[in-house]
Parts: sequence; structure tokens; C-alpha cells
Amino acid sequence: MSEPSYPDDLRYHPEHDWARIEGGEATLGITWYAQDSLGEVVFYDGPEIGSEVKKDEPYAEVESVKAVSDVIAPLSGEVIAVNESLADAPEAVNADPYETGWMVRIRLSDPSEADALMDSATYAGSLE
Repeated sequence: MSEPSYPDDLRYHPEHDWARIEGGEATLGITWYAQDSLGEVVFYDGPEIGSEVKKDEPYAEVESVKAVSDVIAPLSGEVIAVNESLADAPEAVNADPYETGWMVRIRLSDPSEADALMDSATYAGSLE
């Protein structure tokens, strides 16, 4: 398991999901807090490329030794990439939730949704 961290270059959703926004696209995943709460991730079921994700709604499932949990989209858009390596190595979500453990990349349908997300300090404060 990685050490607790909440990178400053990400935006955070209250359901413990993150977005790395780059122009009109965003990479999405779950936070260190979420993966730590889940425990060892053993399975990831992501969406299809070309499907739409909607802010505040589930877009994938993560199964851990403790439970099956929905992954909530922090932003809306069209899925343009899925982290296929998680099929064979779902533990990457635990080891490195922000880099090798990313889940999907989307083309944003409403970039202004990002204004409602938290910065790292606000998110970390919400966990206390």
C-alpha cells in the first residue's frame, strides 16, 4: 500500500474520486483514502470506450477483499481510454492510485463541472 497522499495537481470529488484535467480531457481514478478503505483491490470492471459517464454517477466497479464498490464519476464525458492493465493487475490501484492505478480517460462534455470539485487541501480537510 502506498502512503497517504493527495497531489496538488488533481481535483477531488466528495465520493473519494480524483480528476487530472488536461485541456478538454481528464484522467479519473479513486483517491488514496478510497483504496485504503477498500483494502486489497482484486478486480476492476471498467466501462467501454465510447460510453458516456455522468458526474456523480457510477461508471465502474472495484472489488476488494472487503466489498464491491461503485466508482463515481467526478466529471461528465465520453470514455476515450480505459486502463486495461488493471484487468491483470488490479492491485495497481492500491500501490499507486494516481499513476499506474488510473481508471479511465474522458473527453469532457462540460468542463465547468470542474469548478465544483475540491482542491487537495480542501479534500484532505474533509477527511478529518
